[in-house]
Amino acid sequence: MTTMVLAEGDKFVAPGVADFFLPPIFGSVTKPMVLLVLSILIIGAFFIAASRNLKLIPGKFQFAAESLYDFGRNNIAREQIGAKDFKPFIPLILTIFCFVLVNNLFGLIPLVQFPTMSHIGFPLAVSLLVVYPVYHFVGFKRHGFVGYLKHQTVPPGAPWFVLPLLIPIEFFQKFVLNPITLAIRVFAAMFAGHLLLLVFTLAGEFLLLNGGLTVIVAPVSFAFALALTFLEALIMCLQAYIFALLSASYIGMALAEEH
Repeated sequence: MTTMVLAEGDKFVAPGVADFFLPPIFGSVTKPMVLLVLSILIIGAFFIAASRNLKLIPGKFQFAAESLYDFGRNNIAREQIGAKDFKPFIPLILTIFCFVLVNNLFGLIPLVQFPTMSHIGFPLAVSLLVVYPVYHFVGFKRHGFVGYLKHQTVPPGAPWFVLPLLIPIEFFQKFVLNPITLAIRVFAAMFAGHLLLLVFTLAGEFLLLNGGLTVIVAPVSFAFALALTFLEALIMCLQAYIFALLSASYIGMALAEEH
């Protein structure tokens, strides 16, 4: 992040929301937009390169790609969707996981240092334009229009007298709230984590350059920034996993015979 205002006079000014809205690079194209396209190129190039010369005994590059595929296939898609239905959704779940992961990890790469998913519009687009249509489409296709609405809004065994209250709540959760909360999870984690890193890094720089006794405290701030960097790396991977896991879970619930 290049927009860093350390101080007004001799007072430290902490970074805030405004620092996440970067100026356009050219025209109306911003850095997050460029990173989004770059992530697609990186993921595509990785899998194309890893699968060009497949061997029975894989090398390190092929092994990494196969391990990633196996993780998306067995640990996410198969477990959440079920052994009967998961195969058609492997490419989607694996792509979602890789896409969110790479865009998160951009926040740790020197010079780039911006997690794309810290802009709510990007995870919201993946949720509303990809995950949301897919899992409702497969649900309507399997159960029919009326059958799917009943499947999603009427829990089995629910007493009839609570249905007037329960059906609107279930409808709101499944058709409105789920895609929004799916996006908010990763956005909030990336935004808050990157903001904390900025605070401790810029505070350390301010204390170091301000002179006087504050120089002694500067290493403490930098130490916190370093520790948070490792924690943020873990959270970035975890949030990509959670996003893909919930996406697969929604598809699995839409296909399930029971509520």
